[in-house]
Amino acid sequence: MVRKPLITQGYSLAEEVANSISHGIGLVFGIVGLVLLLVQAADTNASATAIASYSLYGGSMIMLFLASTLYHAIPHQRAKQWLKKFDHCAIYLLIAGTYTPFLLVGLNSPLAKGLMIVIWGLALLGILFKLTIAHRFKILSLVTYLTMGWLSLIVVYQLAVKLAVGG
Repeated sequence: MVRKPLITQGYSLAEEVANSISHGIGLVFGIVGLVLLLVQAADTNASATAIASYSLYGGSMIMLFLASTLYHAIPHQRAKQWLKKFDHCAIYLLIAGTYTPFLLVGLNSPLAKGLMIVIWGLALLGILFKLTIAHRFKILSLVTYLTMGWLSLIVVYQLAVKLAVGG
């Protein structure tokens, strides 16, 4: 099999550089944001659940930006194949990580805990899928990402009430 040069694999060299830089900046902001979030949590005597939730959220954001930065920055084709999988797996983690503080800290109800189990279960199944047979069922990744996102409708009203200004 003949390999295509890097710049014809979907991104131009300029796009790869721009993606690497912008996602690297996102990585730095993710690290700073997580540190600030944890400092504020410590200052307000947040619960262990809150600190763990914030850590999962921040950690998943950092992982996503790290994976994406490396994927776009490293031109080696074999490494790029694995980094692309890492990047796509990190999307599942970020979706689940973003839900975590809202469900466990913002709502902290039986429904929210059940939804957490479903979301993290889908994230883990999605990662397993990405690492094994995703190349055979490309549309399934998109469906899983969208399903995970749209599941928020189950608790959107409760979140709106709980997180309303002054609520």
